[in-house]
Amino acid sequence: MTDQHLIDAPSNELVNAWADKYEGHMPEWVMRHLAAEAAQWGADQQLTKVAKWLDHNILDTPELRITPIGETLIAAMRPKLPSLKELALQRCDQLEKLDILNEESLGILRSALEELPND
Repeated sequence: MTDQHLIDAPSNELVNAWADKYEGHMPEWVMRHLAAEAAQWGADQQLTKVAKWLDHNILDTPELRITPIGETLIAAMRPKLPSLKELALQRCDQLEKLDILNEESLGILRSALEELPND
């Protein structure tokens, strides 16, 4: 669910407190990495549970409706980064607006990009 998006890692004070508790068991850099991973995992778990709760408990009265809900909430909280293909097509649009490349060259670039998978 994370898709390359990390939340803020725990504060240095908190990580240092954990490191003091487990002093000698692992290097500090490992502790910091684990703390960041644990924070991300916890946030993802909470987001998933909140999204499910919203999907099952959404209020039907329009003035009380909670938005965004469920999967929309997840998409808002963990947006996917555009693919390299999407970025390249956006750049083609920019080049077209700036009139940097002729229409034929842009057409060739767009056709080649469209052939790529949507990763």
